[in-house]
Amino acid sequence: MSKLKYNDKVIYQSEDEDIYKTKKKCVIDKNYKYIHTNFFYRFFSFVIYRILFMPFCFIWFKLFKRIKYKNTKILKSFKKTGYFIYGNHTSTASDGISPTFICFPKKPSIIVNSDNLCTPFVGKLLPMMGAIPLPDDIDATKNFYKAIEDTINHKNPVVIYPEAHLWPYYTKIRDFSDKSFRYPIKYDKPVFCFTTTYTMRKPHKKPKITIYVDGPFYHDKSLPTKLAQQKLRDQIYNKMNERASLSNYEYVKYIKGNDND
Repeated sequence: MSKLKYNDKVIYQSEDEDIYKTKKKCVIDKNYKYIHTNFFYRFFSFVIYRILFMPFCFIWFKLFKRIKYKNTKILKSFKKTGYFIYGNHTSTASDGISPTFICFPKKPSIIVNSDNLCTPFVGKLLPMMGAIPLPDDIDATKNFYKAIEDTINHKNPVVIYPEAHLWPYYTKIRDFSDKSFRYPIKYDKPVFCFTTTYTMRKPHKKPKITIYVDGPFYHDKSLPTKLAQQKLRDQIYNKMNERASLSNYEYVKYIKGNDND
């Protein structure tokens, strides 16, 4: 791993929490509508995503933030099939927007914590831009799976952040379970990963962001489901760690615990 240089910003952090938290709690139950067939809803979703959201993001990310995307060409052969793609969760804005560029021209659906829907104004628009909130009860879980299946059937990608919690500018890959890897096994689809890395960019304090895409990975059909999940998880975890080692600058340094310890 490259030797890391540090900025002077330090965050005392527990392993099981986000840096940014919403004040409200959104509950996703059986009444939440995951799939919309209404013509007007779908029309406005198209306008918001393709005509407003994408041009704005292109200007912001390409011209101002100058985020670099590497190896996205490997996804071109999978435009006619759905797939699952996993990423490290290290940016409030980039993690919601980068999949748009990574998966272009396909519209990705992103599995998100339900509390994101409580974000003022933007939360209402997130489902139109592809957000699929995690369910809170059994009935909602059935609809959640239908939403994933609908995305895959329309040959679109599903984006997952297996670390679950947002740690901005974190340069390593946090441990994550194999739980979310049951989806590609259930729907028998290929798997990819993307890893956000941070490197020195003088004279700026904020780092240069480069995102690497890798894959495809496939589940081992000779193994029982649980073992296949674990093997697939390990493949993704190891590849993301390999890419994360390219980071050489910690804009934020994380220390386990809190500043009162």
